[in-house]
Amino acid sequence: GLNATDASTASDHFPITADFTVPLANVQVSVRCFLEGPYDANTGLMHDSLRVQGLVPLSEPYTALGFTQVNGGGENMAPAVLNTTGNNAIVDQVLLELRDKNDPTVILGTRCALLQRDGDVVDMDGSSPVTFARTGDQYYVAVRHRNHLGAMTANAIALSNAPVLIDFTAPTTSTYGTNATKSVNAVQVLWAGNTVRDGALKYTGSGNDRDALLVKVGGNTPNNTSI
Repeated sequence: GLNATDASTASDHFPITADFTVPLANVQVSVRCFLEGPYDANTGLMHDSLRVQGLVPLSEPYTALGFTQVNGGGENMAPAVLNTTGNNAIVDQVLLELRDKNDPTVILGTRCALLQRDGDVVDMDGSSPVTFARTGDQYYVAVRHRNHLGAMTANAIALSNAPVLIDFTAPTTSTYGTNATKSVNAVQVLWAGNTVRDGALKYTGSGNDRDALLVKVGGNTPNNTSI
């Protein structure tokens, strides 16, 4: 702890000290979510093809993609984290956000984290709950992915330094907006195909998500692929 001395007793050569602990300002969350793209309704798990092919980045990709970072960004993981197989194998990196309880458009904190095949979102060590450098309070909690629509809690959630579970895979979890997640075999998944970060998936019209994909794979050639 920190030592505090009563200056009034210093002249008597008997300083009075008191040990006390300054609490760390942090909150923890244990988010669960499924991405529609890799989700397999037959197994109830996501596949980890990016990990198997060595395509999960070791450093967070979201800053370079233009996502807002607040007291976050630059997170890295050790290569050994990607050696885990089975239900806890890493699918990809996701971005978690804490937003103001009075104005959910205001981002107060971000953390890049790892998504496991069973939907658990863990810290960059591959196992721990995700920690934010924020004091205990109520926050809207959002999860985002680089090519899926993000989702956010419908209401502010009370968070503390004890992990709070927020399960976006559960149909009973209320989400902000309309149809923020997609129902697949009685579980909720994040909508795939979000190439334009505007909060909507569009097949045609201005700012649609399809054209960006077509350009990426070479226009009118339907069997082209791109990583």
